[in-house]
Amino acid sequence: MRLSVVVPVYNESATLPELLRRLVAVDLDKEILLVDDGSTDGSREWLQRLAAEGLSCLNAAHPAGRNDVRVLLQPRNLGKGAALRRGFAESTGEVVIVQDADLEYDPRDIPRVVQPISEGLADVVYGSRFTGSPRRVLYFWHTVVNQALTTLSNAACDLNLTDMETCYKAFRGELIRSLPLREDRFGFEPEVTALVARARATVYEVPISYHGRTWAQGKKIGWKDGVRALYVIAKHAARR
Repeated sequence: MRLSVVVPVYNESATLPELLRRLVAVDLDKEILLVDDGSTDGSREWLQRLAAEGLSCLNAAHPAGRNDVRVLLQPRNLGKGAALRRGFAESTGEVVIVQDADLEYDPRDIPRVVQPISEGLADVVYGSRFTGSPRRVLYFWHTVVNQALTTLSNAACDLNLTDMETCYKAFRGELIRSLPLREDRFGFEPEVTALVARARATVYEVPISYHGRTWAQGKKIGWKDGVRALYVIAKHAARR
């Protein structure tokens, strides 16, 4: 099964080249869709160079497996959810997975995340940061909010996920391309969860490692995104 990896990029010049090196080293037949969301730190220019020169600009050994890399440029900063919609719409793989560009999530976990789909067990797989794998210890209140949002989402969707807000979400390609996604920013996470539940998709969860970064290192999600997530959860709960 061919894999599409959708990577939203916004001001990640410090980590983007290394992230791509790690991605192409994953020994799977895949296309990598890098969607720049109006970066202003040089990420956009680096991606344009990548589009012109190909993987040779990584100065790395020949990547394992087959890697088709595509660069997509948003006209301006529209948000992570909008970037993901663009990537999903242009993906061609039987399986589609989300990958952040900030190195918090390790591409070596991708085969584990997509395995239940490739084995025909699942339609959707969430990679959980809270089920036993190594993870960096960081902010207490960030974790509390994350767990509260997951609990409320579970109640609204009648699911028992441990990590609704995780980046690593894999989908059968035809499913994710059919969902009527609307959220432009981080509201994507509860929105796609609600739509997956409404579609009666079979959902699995697998453990992943997590190497969280601090606010000083460029973490972007904030309290306004938490408020938006509450709104999205409530909106979809009312539609059940």
